[in-house]
Amino acid sequence: MKKTLFALSVLACAFGAGAQTAPALPAGKYDHRAAFNPGFYTTPGNEFRSASGAPGPKYWQNRADYSIAVTLDTGAHRVSGTAAITYSNNSPDALQFLWLQLDQNIYQAGSRGSATTTQAGGRWANPAFTQGNVLRSVQLAGSGGAKTAAKYIVTDTRMQVWLPSALKPGEKTTLHIDYEFVIPERGTDRMGRMQTKNGSIYTVAQWFPRMAVYDDIQGWNTLPYLGAGEFYLEFGNIDYSITAPANLVVVGSGALTNEAEVLTPVQQARLAQARASEATVALRTAAEVTDRKANPASGSKTWRFRMENTRDAAWSASRAFVWDAARINLPSGKKSLAMSVYPVESIKKDGWQRSTEFTKASIEHYSTMWYEYPWPAAINVAGNVSGMEYPGIVFCSYTDSGADLWGVTDHEFGHAWFPMIVGSNERKYAWMDEGFNTFINDLSTKAFNKGEFVASDLAGIGGDMTGYVFHDKMDPLWTAPDAVQQANLGVTAYFKPAMMLGALREVVLGPERFDLAFREYIRRWAFKHPTPNDFFHTMENVSGEDLGWFWRGWVFGNWKLDQAVTAVKYNANDPAKGASITVENREQMPMPVIVQVRESNGKTQTIQLPVEVWQRGATWTFRVPTTSRIEEVLLDPDKKLPDVDRTNNTLKPKEF
Repeated sequence: MKKTLFALSVLACAFGAGAQTAPALPAGKYDHRAAFNPGFYTTPGNEFRSASGAPGPKYWQNRADYSIAVTLDTGAHRVSGTAAITYSNNSPDALQFLWLQLDQNIYQAGSRGSATTTQAGGRWANPAFTQGNVLRSVQLAGSGGAKTAAKYIVTDTRMQVWLPSALKPGEKTTLHIDYEFVIPERGTDRMGRMQTKNGSIYTVAQWFPRMAVYDDIQGWNTLPYLGAGEFYLEFGNIDYSITAPANLVVVGSGALTNEAEVLTPVQQARLAQARASEATVALRTAAEVTDRKANPASGSKTWRFRMENTRDAAWSASRAFVWDAARINLPSGKKSLAMSVYPVESIKKDGWQRSTEFTKASIEHYSTMWYEYPWPAAINVAGNVSGMEYPGIVFCSYTDSGADLWGVTDHEFGHAWFPMIVGSNERKYAWMDEGFNTFINDLSTKAFNKGEFVASDLAGIGGDMTGYVFHDKMDPLWTAPDAVQQANLGVTAYFKPAMMLGALREVVLGPERFDLAFREYIRRWAFKHPTPNDFFHTMENVSGEDLGWFWRGWVFGNWKLDQAVTAVKYNANDPAKGASITVENREQMPMPVIVQVRESNGKTQTIQLPVEVWQRGATWTFRVPTTSRIEEVLLDPDKKLPDVDRTNNTLKPKEF
């Protein structure tokens, strides 16, 4: 953003017989014309996406339904099977070809993800490689149930399938793909396998070919999977089965549909008890993990699951699992089930034996505060993944306990709302995924068990992190996650957008208006694909505020805030007749002003000035009805603003 040098003189407000003029503003960075430029939105609303921020009357999105059957070979650490994908074209366009995501190909030695992350190190670096997705066959369903070989091209983590004839609006087609892959030990911290003293734990994700999104914004969204950028997927139903050695416990997204076939009578009885219990119920105890009588000796079992209205599914399997569960109470009166699986190594003080308690509390809070949880279970899995989310199931580190376990559990389940329910594009807009989630995590943590794990205010914005967050070399929020410097990702994707929403809620709109608008955004875009503009428009239209100035500074720029109090003058030099206080905006970002005035007679008053005081320049003088000498003027007393220099936030008597 261009920095404009200018100086303005602001007339002080008159008191009775006298009027005083504040000094001219020194050359600075603030440009009120840039901050309040009226041309924030460059495109109007249309039939697909309303200017109000809601889906338009002709909003559409395509659909992908999956039927998957795979086998887990624990000797080779291999998953193999078949996926049948029924793709529905709800767009107004005829599609000559389809694009799919083959995320396992990131683990190939020659992948783009390997080339761009392995040498640099970090969370997404791959210490070892696999063959990725090995495709045995790719076929299209023909008339009468016949299948024909499809023409396809694999490019890194994408596959393009050409159709024999265009898929017209309103038509469906079905792909049949036979494939296999080896589960990497460390799968870019999103999946993997880990050896425990009682067996391996498999955390399996990105495990089937998934349809890329075709939308009204870009058409096919085909950004490759490089590691930092996450996912953008179509919604549909997923029916899947996992055949595994009989001594393994398998958990997965959605409902287990064949409990009687895979659970012992004791486990079935305990599961029924858990569905009615507020307290955690053991389904498989630590003692039973090594009890031969409680575990099948040989053979295999097939576990069947169904996940509805979802963009993805994941699963986990191990013979080392301790397994427990408890009921989740939802606002509508419906019930869900909190479950946890973990090895005995995870049992310690405030360890994974509290995971189900944490899961239950997290889901219940978000369901009441924002939008009801839609799926039959929420499963927390302990493994070697430090924290990763999928619909209905999350993977967290088996070493976590206490505040760390609460934090990662709450964060990963918060992703059920962003982006699993509100299906934004994680490949492009990490701040709409990680940032929104980090913001709601802060409120959840404050609510849990009377603030048991409140150590710091994640969305609070006046603390020691402000200087780092607004550092000159920090990537703006409007940066693709794969383009963000690794050291900056925690701020750009998580912390700063959470700060932004905290400031919008606490300072600009107030909790009541913010919460109404945020809930409406979730309701409007549940199981749909919103863009940043849909979010901006919704927040503005529901709250009744033009927020272009806010988004411009927080999202698109790396603007800083520095408010200063520079002068106090008494009317006719008499404190009993009132005072004029002058404040300045010394950086690019405008925000409302909160001023606390403390008088010598003990009176304290707080004045809140709207952001519009900065519309005509960088200096503002306002009146305060004092009755005695002012002892202190303090800006932002509760540190709700991200002010980068608080040394100029205070004036005391000796200074004026």
